[in-house]
Amino acid sequence: MPAPRRHFASDNYAGATPEAWAAIEEARHGHARAYGEDEWTARAADMLRDLFETDCEVFFVFNGTAANSLALATCCQSYHSILCHELAHVETDECGAPEFFSNGTKVLLLPGANGKIDPAGIERVVKKRTDLHFPKPRAVSITNATEVGTAYTPGEIKSIWARTKSLDLHLHMDGARFANAVASLGCTPKEITWQAGVDVLCFGGTKQGLPVGEAVVFFNRDLAREFEYRCKQAGQLASKMRFLSAGWVGMLKDGAWLRHAAHSNAMAARLDAAISPIPGVKKLFPREANSVFAELPLPAIEKLLAKGWRFYTFIGAGGCRFMCSWDTQAEDVDAFAADVRASIE
Repeated sequence: MPAPRRHFASDNYAGATPEAWAAIEEARHGHARAYGEDEWTARAADMLRDLFETDCEVFFVFNGTAANSLALATCCQSYHSILCHELAHVETDECGAPEFFSNGTKVLLLPGANGKIDPAGIERVVKKRTDLHFPKPRAVSITNATEVGTAYTPGEIKSIWARTKSLDLHLHMDGARFANAVASLGCTPKEITWQAGVDVLCFGGTKQGLPVGEAVVFFNRDLAREFEYRCKQAGQLASKMRFLSAGWVGMLKDGAWLRHAAHSNAMAARLDAAISPIPGVKKLFPREANSVFAELPLPAIEKLLAKGWRFYTFIGAGGCRFMCSWDTQAEDVDAFAADVRASIE
């Protein structure tokens, strides 16, 4: 049977990296203590502390929706509000989970070019209404890399943090593709997290090549108080936690997480360079991480889909997202780019 085609719809399509799978295979033998009291979970948490170069609190959950929603819920009361970009995943793709897990905290939307919040917009929203009839802003959520594939720099995050600090707001980072942001920026993980004022990071594991599992990393350790109870109540406490955490050990060991992220970014750069010059292709956002956003003629999209390619078209008529993964190969990119050209000519 021929190998299935590698697509450009989502990095969730990709399988598990060899490093993550090998660690899980090793962890599956024998007995280990349950509910996160095992050696694998302790080791993964310590490796994350080493990675961020600080004594942070670390928790592992099944998926990104739970990670973001529970992290934001611990920042807020039900009468509070969360400020985020209008394209943020916590607004558009969590099915109301942040509101659900916080017992009603409202999500308020901010504009901003290229998927990034304008820091001045934070203050405008906070000071627009200060009466008790309006949900009091309590947290700001940013996404890095953003929903349109751009990356917040350390300086940009510090500018946002300066506003949040002055307004007594917590700063949350949705890092579903945090690895890709770090690889793109060439910075250290601490430079775009706690050193830039981030209180809590949801570090994506699945999109970087784990079969399952995300890490919730609290740099503000006071916010982590009783977080394990939120995880348990939400059905996010794995009884055999080592199968969530072992993959992290494999990915963090010897820097596999960053190598794979750099590779997927490079494949996206290759795709961007190949299709951007094609007449009829309109680039929508700068390519900074592992995705390419472009507008194609509708007939071309139909032809590509008919050829069996899979990608998302959720950004208006003709807007497409092409996502590269840890296992995307140059021949995949070249074959797809050739079909893009052929579909337009």
